[in-house]
Amino acid sequence: MFLLFLPENPMIWILIVGVIFLLFGGSRLPQLAKALGQSKRSFKEGLEESEGQEQQKRPVEVLAENKPLLESIDDEALFAEAHRRARLRDSEKKS
Repeated sequence: MFLLFLPENPMIWILIVGVIFLLFGGSRLPQLAKALGQSKRSFKEGLEESEGQEQQKRPVEVLAENKPLLESIDDEALFAEAHRRARLRDSEKKS
């Protein structure tokens, strides 16, 4: 009796399909299958979208790790960068 209810037994699958057919009827089964396929597709698209957003965030973090620390930059280079940015900002204002 116990062997009858194991998932590997093909008789249990036939019984499950028969119950589903009786509950929903033959006309509704294609609609249910279509809805199941659409939900599966949208789930996969959502996973791909979230993975894409994760990959977009990763390069920013990697770039932040590769930037030199402020302590490692000498004062002359720091002042030169500040003057360069000030000139860029002034030229943008004039435009």
